[in-house]
Amino acid sequence: MQTRKLIAAAFLLSASAGVLAKDKAPSLLSSADLDPQTVLPAPPAKGSLQGVNELRELHNVQRQRTPAAVKSAKWDSDAKSAMIFAEVLGPAFDLDKLPATKRLFDLVRATEKDVADRGKDEFKRPRPWIVDPTVKSCSRSDEPLSSYPSGHTTMAYSMAGVLARLVPAKASAIMARAARYGESRIVCEQHFRSDVTAGEALGLLVAERLMTKPEFVAAFDAAKAELRSVSLSGD
Repeated sequence: MQTRKLIAAAFLLSASAGVLAKDKAPSLLSSADLDPQTVLPAPPAKGSLQGVNELRELHNVQRQRTPAAVKSAKWDSDAKSAMIFAEVLGPAFDLDKLPATKRLFDLVRATEKDVADRGKDEFKRPRPWIVDPTVKSCSRSDEPLSSYPSGHTTMAYSMAGVLARLVPAKASAIMARAARYGESRIVCEQHFRSDVTAGEALGLLVAERLMTKPEFVAAFDAAKAELRSVSLSGD
């Protein structure tokens, strides 16, 4: 009897895991679609003039940043969804009430994270506090060899690239918000400057190449219609 209960419990756990896996958004870009190593330059070499200057920039930021700037940068560090653009689009942009739009950005998130993680694995650049322990980063919980490209910045720009297509009337403000989000990685000293610029480029490439995928285009069209229904499409 006990054995049957254990088997039944195992079956239920397996079924639940299958449902979760099915519901989880997939990455839509393979290495053949977008390989960071083929589209990004290598990060600055250790001891190079660029690398020295990037470290100097972080020390300058450390001296000049205000507590308010650090607080704002930490908020951005913890915010990892398209809701970072709510300040641009207003209260109607609420992913909890926009299921088609949420699904679209779940696809963006899963894809850009997969692509950015491949880049981190390929380049293995040390984080700033590994290069120089006197750098006062907001957090040191990230993988030590994962600085390039910036994953947060890749996320912001991939989502901005898609959102600007959805709401073209707000494109400039959307891209400006992505830029501020990327800059927060410098303020928090989680990344070097070239990590952030690489994330910008990679994120925009993710957005562009996602728009070639039929599954993504279908989700995009559904989100466009949903945003139009709440007067957010900009049409």
